[in-house]
Amino acid sequence: MDPDFVERRRIGLENFLLRIASHPILCNWKETVNETGFQLKADSRLKALNATFRVKNPDKRFTDLKHYSDELQSVISHLLRVRARVADRLYGVYKVHGNYGRVFSEWSAIEKEMGDGLQSAGHHMDVYASSIDDILEDEEHYADQLKEYLFYAEALRAVCRKHELMQYDLEMAAQDLASKKQQCEELATGTVRTFSLKGMTTKLFGQETPEQREARIKVLEEQINEGEQQLKSKNLEGREFVKNAWADIERFKEQKNRDLKEALISYAVMQISMCKKGIQVWTNAKECFSKM
Repeated sequence: MDPDFVERRRIGLENFLLRIASHPILCNWKETVNETGFQLKADSRLKALNATFRVKNPDKRFTDLKHYSDELQSVISHLLRVRARVADRLYGVYKVHGNYGRVFSEWSAIEKEMGDGLQSAGHHMDVYASSIDDILEDEEHYADQLKEYLFYAEALRAVCRKHELMQYDLEMAAQDLASKKQQCEELATGTVRTFSLKGMTTKLFGQETPEQREARIKVLEEQINEGEQQLKSKNLEGREFVKNAWADIERFKEQKNRDLKEALISYAVMQISMCKKGIQVWTNAKECFSKM
């Protein structure tokens, strides 16, 4: 393999890793997820809800971002497949020009008046065909630029899943707190719903003593205080996550626009250059044929 090509690939990989390392969320994403047990909680809850995990009040911004990241990855995947097909056909075109060069050179050996022209035309074809390695390197470089954004799209989805889980935890905490408050109120007023488990127990085993009720109220009040603190903490954590994540997402959008614009322009310039080389080689061949 060409040492220059290997070096360029190594530099490209280093640049990608450096950009990931400078990313304020992605650089610590794996460690953060492992520390919080996010993956285990997500897996268990997704299974428990039959893979229909949904929050009641999703943030529309993150919902839209999730859809966008799916569409972005789909578009780039299709673009990479089309590029691969074009590159395969381009490789075939260059190989065919190599065959032209061989045939013209062989033909020149049996011709006297036409020999020099055929040999010159064959030389132009050979030079054109030999440039395929450089072209394929440029093609791979372009593909690598696009593949980066397949990974970035996946990172965006991971951020959306993280927010979705945080919102789900918040809603579950609020629901649990409301339930405990209702239980405490029922105990304090002596009104217990007849269809509840507590109401059924009361019917079967009789009323509990005032001391037992007071003890239960005290436990519930402690749980309510703890739940309120947890809910407050989860609200603060969620707002901080949204603030930091959205600022970074805006930065990503700006970087993405610059990177993809540059990649597409570079690819267009490369295609124009290849077409010009193709035109030039046949223009040179035409001049060779004219001199025969």
